[in-house]
Amino acid sequence: MTLPAAAVSFVFSSAPAFADLKICNRMSYVVEAAIGIDDKAATATRGWFRIDPATCRVVVQGTLTADRILLNARALGVYGASPIPQSGSDMLCVAQDNFVIAAARQCRSGQTQVAFTQVTPTQGTDGNLIAYLAEDSEYDDEQARLAGIQRLLVIAGYDAAPIDGVDGPKTQAALAAFLKSRGLSSDIVGSPNFFKTMVDAVQTPSATGLTWCNDTPHKVMAAIATDDGKSVTSRGWYRIDPKTCLHPDVTGQPKQIFSFAEAVDADNRVVKLKDRPLNWGGDRQLCTRETKFETNEQTDCGARGFAATGFGVVDMSSGGKTLRFAVP
Repeated sequence: MTLPAAAVSFVFSSAPAFADLKICNRMSYVVEAAIGIDDKAATATRGWFRIDPATCRVVVQGTLTADRILLNARALGVYGASPIPQSGSDMLCVAQDNFVIAAARQCRSGQTQVAFTQVTPTQGTDGNLIAYLAEDSEYDDEQARLAGIQRLLVIAGYDAAPIDGVDGPKTQAALAAFLKSRGLSSDIVGSPNFFKTMVDAVQTPSATGLTWCNDTPHKVMAAIATDDGKSVTSRGWYRIDPKTCLHPDVTGQPKQIFSFAEAVDADNRVVKLKDRPLNWGGDRQLCTRETKFETNEQTDCGARGFAATGFGVVDMSSGGKTLRFAVP
């Protein structure tokens, strides 16, 4: 599965800020949101708030006084390179893990700048203020939840495509196979924790396909390449948080798979040990670049704005392979 670029829209209208502020997710991704509060020339940020498809999360309780409310959202690392672009012009500081930053326009060690978008939430029927995260598909809550399940099923290796939020025999068969393989009853599908169950399953080493596991204390960014016999396609980056695993999306039955990964710090700089980058790859030179990428052209990398990077061949002869990234 190749992740499409999902457009994020923030649905809003003018409303007085006198109640709780909620972020509601109508995307097919489990997201983490951060908010910025711009008040009297001082800007503070806080995050990350995890929000499953078709659910809402209170991010500010009680009376909210602010000149502007700003929002940033990112997909979980399980989806690979984040499909959520940010169109805002406010560059504010965030941290990798849960954070509260009082002065968010001047980053300190361990903080990075990301783009925030200004929003003006609607007032809901319960009196609270609501901002919605949405895709171009304009899912309603039911469709967003089903599309979110379909997307994780595909990443886990089950054929639930297309990811469209429409139920049918194909989706139900994939879901039934997933539940059976995990020893789960059908009742869990309707539980509030079902997305956590699915994400945890996708992050568990698998007997089939490729799994990356990050055994380091650092964030790891990984790229994959597949050779279908006609061309080699390289794709990245996938974020793998410390002590977690990830299945990169691989479609079809490629003749060969290649992998590259590198550890980065909180400022997204490559971690070095004894002046050498902490990475895991090999001798096959394939094209990558710093930002999200996918290319099936592997010649003249530099001339096309890419970098030649050494990938390692992954032995998939047994049907499955788990690569574990560790500090030597």
